[in-house]
Amino acid sequence: MSSRIVAIVGRPNVGKSTMFNRLIEQRKAIVDEVSGVTRDRNYGKGEWNGVEFSVIDTGGYVVNSDDIFEAEINKQVHLAMDEADVILFVVDVEAGITDLDDAVAAILRRTNKQVILVVNKVDNNQRILDAQEFYGLGLGEIFCISSMTGSGTGDMLDKLVASFPKKVEDDEEKVLPHLSVVGRPNVGKSSFINALIGEDRNIVTDVAGTTRDSIHTRYNKFGHDFMIVDTAGLRKKTKVNEDLEFYSVLRSVRTIENSDVCLLLIDATRGVESQDVNIFNLAVKNKKGVVILVNKWDLIEKDTHSTKKFMEDIRDRIAPFTDVPVLFVSALTKQRVHKALETAIEVFENRKQRIKTSELNEVLLEAIEKYPPPSVKGKYIKIKYVTQLPSQTPSIALFANLPQYVKEPYRRYIENQIRDNFNFTGVPIQVYFRQK
Repeated sequence: MSSRIVAIVGRPNVGKSTMFNRLIEQRKAIVDEVSGVTRDRNYGKGEWNGVEFSVIDTGGYVVNSDDIFEAEINKQVHLAMDEADVILFVVDVEAGITDLDDAVAAILRRTNKQVILVVNKVDNNQRILDAQEFYGLGLGEIFCISSMTGSGTGDMLDKLVASFPKKVEDDEEKVLPHLSVVGRPNVGKSSFINALIGEDRNIVTDVAGTTRDSIHTRYNKFGHDFMIVDTAGLRKKTKVNEDLEFYSVLRSVRTIENSDVCLLLIDATRGVESQDVNIFNLAVKNKKGVVILVNKWDLIEKDTHSTKKFMEDIRDRIAPFTDVPVLFVSALTKQRVHKALETAIEVFENRKQRIKTSELNEVLLEAIEKYPPPSVKGKYIKIKYVTQLPSQTPSIALFANLPQYVKEPYRRYIENQIRDNFNFTGVPIQVYFRQK
């Protein structure tokens, strides 16, 4: 699968960050007249004609300056170029071709990536004529734009979107359930997948952050057929300082977005940490099924209450959404590894099930009759009927006369009633109140 990543490169002060802000339609990157404001890479999401892509803003490329950050910034620029599918090379029409532009162009001519040459600060007709000299860089067609006003960006974006590698996906692969294994670094994600498929497919070491790419493996045994994806460990943003890790994290988040069920691994020796809860919330926010696996269970000294204590701790931390299967596994001894798989497949089935409107109404209208919504300002809320919406994830709509007055506690009551009567274990449910 293509990831559609765009890197913006060029020497300092040509307007890369202004262009970045325009592409992502937010003022995210700091823009100033002073050269060398951007040092780190900045990430954002852009969209054009229905095509989404990720944009990376890099620091200005410099050689032989007295800036102590020079080497680091150049390293970042190279990394961004390696990662991107398309490179936007930005130059400044006011300055013309400089030695630095030549230096960057020389690097870009050697790359096999698609390069689009963007001449910035072209905001009148005279400057369009001045821009023609940039053909001398030998990078083909030029696109005259003004990042400040946005003129000319449409043609450039058309070219950009057309340059992305086409997504090649098997129809078969589309239908297969996608399970992703997520968690903090070093909790045993790769070991878990190796234990599952019965071969050392993924590299395993004691060093946190060994896995960098999201590795797809097709599992076709014992009557199961699905794609399982190993991801890089997700740490707090502040802790991420290595260049490669930043990409890895980006890819892991993207893998969560593209999967059906997330298997969240927790290290039993360290207990539930705040980052585990953050990853759990990320999966729930993206409306994915979740199975929690407590790995390294063989390393724990256990008594009769260990499991129960751990279970309670997890439920406390992930509340209010506690209807999630929790399994205690060991990738090393292969304890309950297949059970984890079966549970994930069950969650997948729960996620795509559809309930008849008649059944829903029968159950929920009775529950609503028992405990009707509390009146607001003397007005009574009447819920007429219930139906499941035709969406990929379970979404239930309740039609009422005053939906705006229904509060969160009542929404939760309805969700609990649905969970009590239908099997939605491990799946987030959306409950909507609509006007009738």
